[in-house]
Amino acid sequence: MSETLSATLADALAELVAAVETCGDGGVDPGTATTWLESTARTLSALPPADRRTLDGLVRRAALRRPEGPRRDALLRVPARIGATRAPGPAGPATALTASVVTVVTEAPATGTGVPGPDGPLGHATTPAAHAAVCDAVAARVRRFAAVVADADPATPVPTCPGWTLADLTRHLGAVHRWTDRLVRTRATVRVHVADVPLDLPADPAAYAGWLTDGAERVLATLRATDPDLPVWSPGADPHARTYPRRLLDEAVVHLADAEIALGGAAAPLDPTTAEDAIDRFLADAPYIPWIAEPVAHLDREGAVLRLTARDSGAVRTLTLGGGGFTWTRGSGAAAPTAAVEADAGELLLLLHRRYAADDPRFTHSGDRDLLDDWLAATAL
Repeated sequence: MSETLSATLADALAELVAAVETCGDGGVDPGTATTWLESTARTLSALPPADRRTLDGLVRRAALRRPEGPRRDALLRVPARIGATRAPGPAGPATALTASVVTVVTEAPATGTGVPGPDGPLGHATTPAAHAAVCDAVAARVRRFAAVVADADPATPVPTCPGWTLADLTRHLGAVHRWTDRLVRTRATVRVHVADVPLDLPADPAAYAGWLTDGAERVLATLRATDPDLPVWSPGADPHARTYPRRLLDEAVVHLADAEIALGGAAAPLDPTTAEDAIDRFLADAPYIPWIAEPVAHLDREGAVLRLTARDSGAVRTLTLGGGGFTWTRGSGAAAPTAAVEADAGELLLLLHRRYAADDPRFTHSGDRDLLDDWLAATAL
């Protein structure tokens, strides 16, 4: 089924359910309406967890295309009403499936809403100032990437991206910038494929570094001029413009590490706060990425606990598998970990992205090593 058809069917379903729920006197009999909705919820709640998350995301994106008001509010209630969302564990009544499949619990509120420099505290870009600060951090990282590759042989292999050269890596990063610019500038409500975005690549790969910085300047100008709360299609958990500076920063951080490893064998140390934010976004978005959500749902490690500890920042994240997905908390949690791994925050980020192998001496392990290996295999991007 095409993405357009999936989005259209989800849109139609949401409109129908909202219409049934909000019909007044002279409309559908309330008893009949309840029967219809309960029947629909029972049918949809039998979907696999990954499919429920996909339906949840499609319906919510359909809702966000509507202007603010009662109609949008009614559409936003549809996923819970039809059983598109469900918490891990035994299912309750079909009309009470209201919790998210993936839960984040923080032991203390996050701090930091601005950036004193390109690698300072980032927060989550929830304010215009933080949004602009993350854009500045993206610009700094892209300039560093361009400086690293500018005088290098474009044909240099990139071992962390098998089959790629530095030219391929630079082209990919520049394509992400142009794709993001198209999404945000056009206020896209459905996915735009990178193949449909003109790249205007130079004929000579040696000129890719300049082409990369030009594209970065263009997308960052678009993002700086855009309300962070603008609804925009997103492949992850947050369908708003505010998600894209963070996404671009993560791309720049990881791919700068790729280039540094290709040319020097190791990546420069990453700012802990930048790495922590990237890890959070990775965990938040993972359930919305089909080629991650499905393998995680089939790990068959119900109740297993994986703990990630950052030595430099002191941050601890505890992941609990089960319920067709996983939950994660900030902090150690109550349960003893099945497996644990420790390293600096940047090293943990690069481990999650498979830039460093789990056997690398940077990492300290304890517990069931197979759990870590299973998680890394399931979440490979």
